[in-house]
Amino acid sequence: MSIKIVQPSPNVELRLSDGRVLSGPRGARVGEFLQTVSDDFSAPIVAAILNNEIHELTYPIEIESHCTPVTMDMADGARIYRRSLIFLLEIAFAELFPKGKLTIDHSVSSGGFFCQVSGCEPLTQKELDSIKARMQKFVDEDHPFERKEVPIRDAIQYFKNLGCKDKVGLFTHRHKDYLTLYSLNGRMDYLHGYMVPSTGYLRWFDLTLVNGGFTLQFPRRHAPTQLEPMGDYPKLLNTFRQYGNWLTHLDIDNVGSLNDAIEGGRADEIVLVSEALHEQNVADIAQQIAQKKSRIILIAGPSSSGKTTSSRRLAIQLLARGVSPYPLELDNYFVDREKTPLDKDGKHDFEALEALDLNRLAQDIEKLLNGERVQLPRYNFKSGMSEAGDIIQLKDGQPLILEGIHGMNPRLIPDRWTDAAFRVYVSALTQLNLDRHNRVSTTDTRLIRRMVRDARERGYSATQTISRWESVRRGEKRHIFPYQENADVMFNSALVYELAVLKPFAEPLLRQVQHRAPEFIEARRLLAFLEWFLPLDASLIPANSIVREFVGGSGLKDFKIWRG
Repeated sequence: MSIKIVQPSPNVELRLSDGRVLSGPRGARVGEFLQTVSDDFSAPIVAAILNNEIHELTYPIEIESHCTPVTMDMADGARIYRRSLIFLLEIAFAELFPKGKLTIDHSVSSGGFFCQVSGCEPLTQKELDSIKARMQKFVDEDHPFERKEVPIRDAIQYFKNLGCKDKVGLFTHRHKDYLTLYSLNGRMDYLHGYMVPSTGYLRWFDLTLVNGGFTLQFPRRHAPTQLEPMGDYPKLLNTFRQYGNWLTHLDIDNVGSLNDAIEGGRADEIVLVSEALHEQNVADIAQQIAQKKSRIILIAGPSSSGKTTSSRRLAIQLLARGVSPYPLELDNYFVDREKTPLDKDGKHDFEALEALDLNRLAQDIEKLLNGERVQLPRYNFKSGMSEAGDIIQLKDGQPLILEGIHGMNPRLIPDRWTDAAFRVYVSALTQLNLDRHNRVSTTDTRLIRRMVRDARERGYSATQTISRWESVRRGEKRHIFPYQENADVMFNSALVYELAVLKPFAEPLLRQVQHRAPEFIEARRLLAFLEWFLPLDASLIPANSIVREFVGGSGLKDFKIWRG
């Protein structure tokens, strides 16, 4: 064996996950390497995973690396595209309306962000068209997004001069002494996460005037180069606006102001007022149910939305009004395992509506609400078979309460009882954003909730929770989100302070994700996100709080409605 020192080769190799090897000049950008194979992928490439770390396409390749292209139909790719599109919108808006302020408010399920403006009159269609035209001009001219690291003091002064109090407040609590900023056409901003290299990548977007603001439309992952028709989401929008009003009551409208409040000794006030607003909302829902004398109460929502605590708090409020709902457990209506439908991979699809014995459920609901004695089924999860359960008979006027992912689906219960049903959609519709241009994803909040609960109750690692999350999300998109507007009311289970409480629980779990694990990139992203929050002591949280469902110590954990 002959080993000797040599000069570095002028070329370097990039090994793709499919086994192909790309060779090019050392120091060339990863985007230049990937241009060679860009047509071989299902969606446009917007970033790259190099040696299990995500990088922008402008990253220079100095050493041999393993590479997985990040495309727009991947979660990270979709985030990068949308984040870059927000910056493009921000720059176009600032040029045309220098005195106005743009806020990226919340997402809409057809693929978009609802945006609002302040400091100027509401936008007209003509003005919105001018913003779109300016964005399109940037895309056609393909301007680069320039990235630079700026000392934190200089960044704070820059945004202070622009009058961006939300950003100044956010950066004041930053522990690192620098900030990564991006610039376009002479204007800089902080964007939490990676970006595409230039405006030419942002070819798919639209602006639609709606509800006193407008929607920035972008492609969804399943169709990354197409825009879906805009849906109408009045109930969801109303819920977001209600949460915005709550934030006004608390005088907290971004993470910087939350950190200021925690540091300023207002933690008790924030927790108590937030919980009071929640309880008030639950009480209002119970009052509506009692007044309508609803015979069926349906509760649905995505994973880790706080359905269990919400439904128990609702039951308590109903009991206080003399209404004692009987909980009918949908899990007991699973069909025998051999009859369970299969998904596209040939595996049992327990989330499909057809995994439930809808005929048996319809018959039992009919008999129960007519005052008859009914023997309920009990599903044996070990044997995968339905067995005989309790024999029950409802009291006169006693309603049923059903909680499950299909609660908003009109096919769940018999048509005859549709008008007698009251539907409650529960979700963590977070609206406390980092600042006006960096929104907090509702999905991230729920993932962090689930991770903390999984570790405490099931002994799952963060790696395991993250690995299952994509499958959970697919089920939500099929079975929950399409029906959310069927709800009579939407209950926003988000609490303004919750990420500050979850932070000390989640961070140690995320740090245990190993670098070589596929989940490492997501764990690192969530850690970077949680860095922005000051911690809040969990001992301040009351026993009936939704947060207790995840961090432990819930006084409602063993609560059951008496079935006598």
